[in-house]
Amino acid sequence: MRLTAFTDVSLRLVMRLAVAGEGELLTTRTAAAMLAVPYTHMAKAVARLAEMGLVETRRGRGGGLLLTAAGRRSSVGAIVRELEGAGDLAGCEDDPPCPLRAACRLRGALAQAREAFYASLDEVTVESLVSPPTRQVLRVLREDGSPA
Repeated sequence: MRLTAFTDVSLRLVMRLAVAGEGELLTTRTAAAMLAVPYTHMAKAVARLAEMGLVETRRGRGGGLLLTAAGRRSSVGAIVRELEGAGDLAGCEDDPPCPLRAACRLRGALAQAREAFYASLDEVTVESLVSPPTRQVLRVLREDGSPA
């Protein structure tokens, strides 16, 4: 199973915000540059994470992004489950739909495997993702996306 680019960007942002220093507010543009993703992708991730209550956005001069307490405590499984959604892993309902869908066991097996994947990520917290040595790398990222 591969995460969507959107989920990948969102998790990178949550990790970077988790190591922000006291009073450090990153702008969406700065976060995008640091994490080597297009600004438009980052803006969408920020909007969705704010909607989920994981990131707080502050507008205006001196504004920026903050990881909320809920974001810090969240399990990676819960975040990924929410961002990835519950759609089928196989194209059962694509156009044209799969002719096997009425009697196929693959769909159920894939759904079970996906839930096992999420359950394993439920054990991982955002805070545990950013423990050393990851913490140090995240803290020194420059705006060009490279370590200092």
